[in-house]
Amino acid sequence: MSTSISSSVLNDSKISPALRGIASKVFDGQRISNEDGIRLYEEAEIGFVGILANHIREKKHGNFTYFNRNFHIEPTNICVFDCKFCSYSRLLKQKDGSWELSEAQMLDIVKKYKDQPVTEVHIVGGVHPKMGLDFFAGLLSKIRVMRPELHIKAFTPVEMEYMFRKAKVSFTEGLLLLKENGLGSMPGGGAEIFDETIRTEICEDKCTSEEWLQIHETAHGLGIPSNATMLYGHIENFGHRIDHMDRLRKLQDKTGGFNTFIPLKFRNKDNQMSNLPESSVVEDLRNYAIARIYLDNFAHIKAYWPMIGRTTTQLALNFGVDDIDGTIDDTTKIYTMAGSEEQNPSLTTAQLVDLIKQAGRHPIERGTLYNVVTDYMLVETPSELPAGKN
Repeated sequence: MSTSISSSVLNDSKISPALRGIASKVFDGQRISNEDGIRLYEEAEIGFVGILANHIREKKHGNFTYFNRNFHIEPTNICVFDCKFCSYSRLLKQKDGSWELSEAQMLDIVKKYKDQPVTEVHIVGGVHPKMGLDFFAGLLSKIRVMRPELHIKAFTPVEMEYMFRKAKVSFTEGLLLLKENGLGSMPGGGAEIFDETIRTEICEDKCTSEEWLQIHETAHGLGIPSNATMLYGHIENFGHRIDHMDRLRKLQDKTGGFNTFIPLKFRNKDNQMSNLPESSVVEDLRNYAIARIYLDNFAHIKAYWPMIGRTTTQLALNFGVDDIDGTIDDTTKIYTMAGSEEQNPSLTTAQLVDLIKQAGRHPIERGTLYNVVTDYMLVETPSELPAGKN
């Protein structure tokens, strides 16, 4: 952030004294309060929060924008829980649109990527009553034998709480078993909104906010890093969003175990909340920016490109976002079934590099834990091959 830009913001009489006070904190590297966060949501223009968020983003990462070569395994969309916002899951008795992969089928997905330079497999799906802790521990161990160098990021606390409860083990015991069998890190799903009143309305029957946070805290204590998410743009208000991020910020202060924060946009196709309108692109960008400003102790803010589309993802790189996920290779249905812009989410490495460069940013292929794999300003962009194959 140039001195002239910060000076112009701090001395702009059109900006309220309260907002200029928040800007002063940001430029000085100070933490903003919950009240500041709510004020940003309620009063700040998109350009204002964009300037502050981009200042933080470039202070932390310069022009770097990260992605990885990954693919997903979604074991099943059969789920014992009934989340009102979900377009993906099916009850056990529902046959239309449901799937249940066997262990052999999931291992075949891994085999598909033999000799390809993917670095991560992301495993997450519905909570199936017949897919328990031992089943998944066995799956992880077999994947590790097949691809010992492949990072396994798997299972949300929603899945874990159920499988641990069914197996009658503690969070620590269950996580240790998964880690011993190959679990490298955890995704951030299932957080939704932590406010208990909102959670009762949209996902009453699954793990509580306290359990979600406790499982992540336990994982961090065992050396298992994780991501964090927030589902926004439905029945929550700005105060609920700040409360959600406050709980994450406090846990990150305590453990330092979160890699990245991913705001997830509510999509309204074919679910029990289809009557609600979706948030606008402007609100999406404001939300990314305010998340970047508020979560000062999170290194990374990710925009999940299959959820919001390529164009909005490029715009988000000027609103605090420094990571756009990965190649995906058309291996996830969670957001396509909810009506996202990307109905066949798959980009080659070359396409991701071009997308980042077109936005004026510096593409870095990373590992799951943000180790630099390839700096694409220093090497030639790979030729066009199917996603995951370059």
